[in-house]
Amino acid sequence: MRRRTLLAAGVAVAVGGCGGRWSGPADLRIMVPNAPGSGYDLTARTVAQALDTAGVVRDPEVFNLPGASGTVGLQRLVYERGNGDLLMLMGLGVVGAQETQRAEATLAQTTPVARLIEEPALVVVPRAAPYRTLADLVAAWRADPGGTPAGGGSSPAGPDHLALMLTAKGVGIAPARVRYASFDGGGDLLAAVFRGEVAFGVSGLGETADQVRSGQLRVLAVTSPARVPGVDAPTLREAGADVVFANWRGLVAPPGLDEPARDTLRGTVERLHASRPWRDAMSRNGWTDAYLAGDAFGRFVEAETARVTAVLRDLGLSQQ
Repeated sequence: MRRRTLLAAGVAVAVGGCGGRWSGPADLRIMVPNAPGSGYDLTARTVAQALDTAGVVRDPEVFNLPGASGTVGLQRLVYERGNGDLLMLMGLGVVGAQETQRAEATLAQTTPVARLIEEPALVVVPRAAPYRTLADLVAAWRADPGGTPAGGGSSPAGPDHLALMLTAKGVGIAPARVRYASFDGGGDLLAAVFRGEVAFGVSGLGETADQVRSGQLRVLAVTSPARVPGVDAPTLREAGADVVFANWRGLVAPPGLDEPARDTLRGTVERLHASRPWRDAMSRNGWTDAYLAGDAFGRFVEAETARVTAVLRDLGLSQQ
């Protein structure tokens, strides 16, 4: 991409409908604290592509640094104090990992840039599964929680795990009785679902969209407050479980940035949010715009940290 001609770059600017060409950091890197194929990975690479297409940052690099449910990447970000060319894609999973991994580095040490999106989780089974409705699945699950394993693409306290445990509680199954199999992102989870290693999976809309559209997966329920366009499935509430849940993702930067570096990164993401390539990407992936910038995002992360800790404690999953 760095070898594009000036003509191609000009076309990218025209398509993006944004202001000046390549107005963001020249050497921007976006860290993904999870493995390739995860929801974070998909989102980060979509961000990078939209930044380039919109003419905001030329060919930003995306790299993966997985480990300890995202806290290895978080520690690296905190070590990169003062680095104005680095962002980390994060979300609810990293918030929970601070609790379960007893992380030394915390999101409170980072520079908040922006929350970008929200998306619901889906309860999915392969097309050949015997469960036609959520009621069918819940009947089997209640009868034998240990023999009805569930999978998610996140570690304990991550979004898939939290959505599953809240659903279990909502249908009268004690979270402690749930057999949860954790996979390293949506790609590994879907492979396990198709191999029959788990009875059902819980994953984000963006990670399952292709398989849902092709009919390989049957969606039994969505965790959003309203039905999702293009997904033929009821909400959990409609299906009898009083549960609403949304995952979110955003961007943070290292601590210790000077004001110009901080404002450049925040301005870069603001231009991303205003661009047509990003709006198109959100629509294509079924993401809801949840843009919240700067210090307001920092306050949101602080509140989410307290909320997730309380939820884990209520579910009997807290490490404290």
